[in-house]
Amino acid sequence: MRGHLAADALSPRARTLCDAMTAGFPGPGDLRALRAAVASGSGREGPAVASVSDTIADGVPVRIYDPAPGRAGRPLVVYLHGGGWVMCGLDTHDATCHSLALAAGAVVVSADYRLAPEHPWPAAPDDALTVLLWARERARALGCDPGRVVLAGDSSGGNLAAVTALRAPELVAGQVLFYPPLDARMDSASVETYAEGYFHTAAHMAWYWDAYGGDPEHPHVSPLRARDLSGLPPALIVLADCDPLRDEGLAYARRLAGAGVDCTLQLHPGVFHGFLGLPLPAGAAALRAAGSWVAGVEERCPPTSRA
Repeated sequence: MRGHLAADALSPRARTLCDAMTAGFPGPGDLRALRAAVASGSGREGPAVASVSDTIADGVPVRIYDPAPGRAGRPLVVYLHGGGWVMCGLDTHDATCHSLALAAGAVVVSADYRLAPEHPWPAAPDDALTVLLWARERARALGCDPGRVVLAGDSSGGNLAAVTALRAPELVAGQVLFYPPLDARMDSASVETYAEGYFHTAAHMAWYWDAYGGDPEHPHVSPLRARDLSGLPPALIVLADCDPLRDEGLAYARRLAGAGVDCTLQLHPGVFHGFLGLPLPAGAAALRAAGSWVAGVEERCPPTSRA
């Protein structure tokens, strides 16, 4: 069976957790069961921040995390949750946003973008851009520097962060991409190697892409297909070694670096897709490192126009 070529590549703790999660997770195609499964596991609490509030950003629900109200000049993170564009939301990623806000000393605005298949592409990237514009306009009121706005997201949210950076590079000082899907063609070697046996399967990913819609060759669907990546904001790309999406992330990091973009790559061995929000040491380490990277983001001047 595909996906067991490197079955011992996971750490023992990650393997135990992966197998337990896989046993209770629905197969691709059962949208109701998938949404119910992620909702049932969304109660994990993150470290407390000083202020958490819900509001509406030009029609898109958002949740704002502020670790230290009253401070000024901080980074502002627009966070886009994962879930294959079809599930998850503010509650499923609440603990992650708490942790990132504290680690970065930044205000985090988490976006509850519209989900497919009810709202196929380009609904989600349009909502992401709407929240970016809304947050940037209110950056100073939130105690943040409008020149230090960072896009961040995990899995499908990482795709949306990359796409939004492509659409509005002049508005973004940095992008943090946690194990993002970047190419709807799914033709990399890691898709075959880790197709099964590592929780997030190639079959699930193919179904998510199909439900999401859009032209697989369009760069706002598949950022890896973009012809020109020059002028994009600095990037931190965080990958799991045992993940069908690993090689897409590696290829995107190489292309960004080749285009002259400041790109930092972190590849975590022994873990699988989704590790950021799991009780694994690598998840906590990745969030701390991402927080330090965001805290170090400098105000960015608009790049020169690209042809």
